[in-house]
Amino acid sequence: MVQAIICDFDFTLADSSPGVVACVNEALASLGLPPASAERIHATIGLSLPHTLQALTGIADPAIATAFTRRFVAHADQVMHGLTLLYPWVAETVLALRAAGQRLGIVSSKYRYRIERILAEGGLASQFEVIIGGEDVSQHKPDPAGLLLALQRLNLPASEVLYVGDHPVDAEAASRAGLPFMAVLTGASDVPSFTPYPVHSFLANVSHLPSQLQMFG
Repeated sequence: MVQAIICDFDFTLADSSPGVVACVNEALASLGLPPASAERIHATIGLSLPHTLQALTGIADPAIATAFTRRFVAHADQVMHGLTLLYPWVAETVLALRAAGQRLGIVSSKYRYRIERILAEGGLASQFEVIIGGEDVSQHKPDPAGLLLALQRLNLPASEVLYVGDHPVDAEAASRAGLPFMAVLTGASDVPSFTPYPVHSFLANVSHLPSQLQMFG
């Protein structure tokens, strides 16, 4: 039986794509690299910043990745908050899940302090028992480190915790951590992209999560 639900953040609970596009291209420009299209950047949302750089440019050099990350974060500190919006159905869904007795958490590559600020302004910060952000682990999705830390803090076995995300890296991380997984289709990934991984069900968005839980088994 599911005792807790952990969600990814970007493209699962919120749309930060305008901010991510702006910050990625600002960071690329600072390195003298050409801009990437919004479509290509959307496909990287959910990856760590070094993996984003590699996916967009092929560059894997750690020093360049560090410079890219530093510039992205500096620009994101200025603009990301104002360019990120919780999906309109999230508040109602979160309150419904809590009313049903579910414990809630978030595991994301996005920095925790950004997530906490956005949730607080949406009146939802107190509803999430654990939030693991990009600064909390040294290995990011698809590595399961963030999910394993969340399980430790929830003091629950993997079999009793559901992970919900929009990207194949979420599905892979869940699989490696031993968590059941549901995919939401509010991001840039389509159903076939999840083929390599076990997916319990696909949701148009997280508002369908309470009804799907009734059929979970």
